[in-house]
Amino acid sequence: MELPFSANPNPLPLENMSRIAGERAADYRNANPFPHIALDNFFDETMLSRVLEEFPNRKQIKWTEFDNYHEVKLSAQKDDNFGPATKWLMYHLNSSYFINFLEELTGIQGLLPDPHFEGGGLHQIMPGGKLGVHADFNKHPLFQLDRRINILLYLNPGWQKEWGGDLELWTRDMSQCEKRISPIGGRCVIFSTTRDSFHGHPHPLNCPEEHSRKSIALYYYTHGRPAGEDATPHKTLWQNINEQPDHSQYHE
Repeated sequence: MELPFSANPNPLPLENMSRIAGERAADYRNANPFPHIALDNFFDETMLSRVLEEFPNRKQIKWTEFDNYHEVKLSAQKDDNFGPATKWLMYHLNSSYFINFLEELTGIQGLLPDPHFEGGGLHQIMPGGKLGVHADFNKHPLFQLDRRINILLYLNPGWQKEWGGDLELWTRDMSQCEKRISPIGGRCVIFSTTRDSFHGHPHPLNCPEEHSRKSIALYYYTHGRPAGEDATPHKTLWQNINEQPDHSQYHE
């Protein structure tokens, strides 16, 4: 079988992952409003270009469409919706190499990947779309494992600030947005998920019609949660935002 990347059979930055995890672990764990980090230029640009080239448009595959008060978006989580480069990347993001990196970075041991990409996979927001502020479902529907880590990989080269689509991280009491992260191309955002790790992009997307907000999402689980964390099963916990003056930090 011909590999998607004959010159680089493993799409992960193996030589740099342990160094990055060691250098950035404190940044991740001490971040506000909850543990998170945004990594730029983490993946090879050529590989990401291949993934972007095969990212399906609205008509190429049968997307799962969400169109309600809280979310207007497209999602595709089945393997047969992924092109060869995307599959190659996704499978490596579920590999032991990457799990070890995540455990070293986050301090969360015993992480387990999700081969079904439940709720994850390909996400696409069209102009006018949005994703309300929320905390994610906390139990895998098949395995009943506890969701602990989200990864969002953005595929939006040339993204303009005025188009919106920032990932907003809100305080645990929902009093304000504390951090906004632009979904620029190649940016990888990793964050811990709990009952009050509220995030989203609640304002309708303002990009031109020929553009969309593209991302890949993967989630990681453990068997049980630490003492002190609420493990009561719940679905997505949607929040109503209280629009205060914007004093958030902005990660361009």
